[in-house]
Amino acid sequence: MKRKSKSQTWFKKVRGSYLPNSWQGWLLYVPYAVYVIGVVFYAYLSGWSLGTALFVIVPNWVAALAAMTWIAERTSH
Repeated sequence: MKRKSKSQTWFKKVRGSYLPNSWQGWLLYVPYAVYVIGVVFYAYLSGWSLGTALFVIVPNWVAALAAMTWIAERTSH
């Protein structure tokens, strides 16, 4: 497998996580962060109990994290 040059990598692996390394990475990372934070605000503003809020937050966070990690692994060096 060919190793990508730094200019072609969207994300950089840092301590088991990935951080944006290019404008393409930031173009994916910013909406991801807004979505993750937005889910918490949505659950809070809906007035649900803690259990119901967690039932909404956790699956959304896991799905978003899995998608973002999958993309980052394939676009990093």
